Amino acid sequence: MNSERLNPSERPLVLTNARVIDPSRKLDAAGTVIIADGEIVAAGPEADALPRPDGAEIVDCRGKVVMPGLIDMRVFVGEPGAEHRETFASAGHAAAAGGVTTIITMPDTDPVIDDVALVDYIARRTRDTTLVRVMPMAAVTKGLKGREMTEFGLLREAGAVGFTEGRHSITNALVLRRALTYARDFGALIMHHPADPDLTGSGVMNEGETATRLGLSGIPKEAEIIMLERDVRLAALTRGRYHAAQISCAESLEIIRRAKKAGLAISCGVSATHLALNELDIGPYRTFFRLSPPLRSEDDRKAMIEGIADGTIDVIVSSHDPQDVDTKRHPFAEAADGAVGLETLLAVGLRLVNNGEADLLAVARALSTRPADLLGLPGGRLTPGAPADIILVDPAMPWVCDGEKLSSRSKNTPFEGARFEGRVLRTIVAGRTVYAYAAG
Repeated sequence: MNSERLNPSERPLVLTNARVIDPSRKLDAAGTVIIADGEIVAAGPEADALPRPDGAEIVDCRGKVVMPGLIDMRVFVGEPGAEHRETFASAGHAAAAGGVTTIITMPDTDPVIDDVALVDYIARRTRDTTLVRVMPMAAVTKGLKGREMTEFGLLREAGAVGFTEGRHSITNALVLRRALTYARDFGALIMHHPADPDLTGSGVMNEGETATRLGLSGIPKEAEIIMLERDVRLAALTRGRYHAAQISCAESLEIIRRAKKAGLAISCGVSATHLALNELDIGPYRTFFRLSPPLRSEDDRKAMIEGIADGTIDVIVSSHDPQDVDTKRHPFAEAADGAVGLETLLAVGLRLVNNGEADLLAVARALSTRPADLLGLPGGRLTPGAPADIILVDPAMPWVCDGEKLSSRSKNTPFEGARFEGRVLRTIVAGRTVYAYAAG
């Protein structure tokens, strides 16, 4: 966002006749949302009778959904170092089109985000170029090498909202123990990718019958399960705040359930792709389906949905990871992991709702309110005084995903040709409209 866009809208906005969703209050009711000076004035049935601000734009939502803007906790952006795959500007356009009002960027860039000057660079760069809010996570270790810790305190003061190794896993248990202990003193969150690189080895998809039939080397679920079990025990030892960036199998979900039942400060996420697809979708060796963690079995996919429905899984992420033809147009075993997902994140969440697998409050909580809670952000809610980061959604609008029409610079979507029901009509950040759907 440039400095002008960061200023709140000069004209108040009133959204009437809406279905208002606010997970922070467990609110799902017909009502009105009033915005002024970049903040929520009121939202819900109680706002119906309130006076309209002078000069307000009044929009009849005709029963459409108004909910908090999405906060995506796992977004890889090419900038700095790989701008040909994605820039902050192109990621911002993709996010706005998908209803994502805040993106949390990963430190896997060139150079690695492990220094105060680089965190400050992201703040200045995105302020000038990006439609939505951009907040970086900094590296846990210098250079993502898994050895020497970064300066958590200084990085946090500079604007880092958490610490992670991005795509990398910390194999040294002592280093992760120290990181969790150090972060605890700052109230900071450690987000970790639980995947044992030795067990992952040269695997490229889920280990099992399908991998054997396709002639591809497999990655056992134990690569995730063993690392996650270790991480949870270290979190119990240190009393640190630990977040599993993505889980993908039923056994991992049970580990999280036990940890939460024990009262540990444990949370976890799942990618939208793992909620919608399974290993069979790889089909004719389509490299856009090569992901980390890999797509698992149908039983695992269903377990992930159950975890969202009952709240065991805290957040849904896009795990947006742009890859271009140089890294994807290869045989499946040689292609890079990753898929874009900012523009399909909400649509996949709404698919769960439309299929009766989860209610809209649970999905909205995982997409907005819970990420805000974990990161200590003021958004993700429609309470008075909260930032006016909201989206207007038509949950019944059908559309077909066309990769070439995506705003991302890279087009590596696993949802090419997928039929969705539910589309963002308007995205508002700090009271300003940054995206409005135009048919055709």
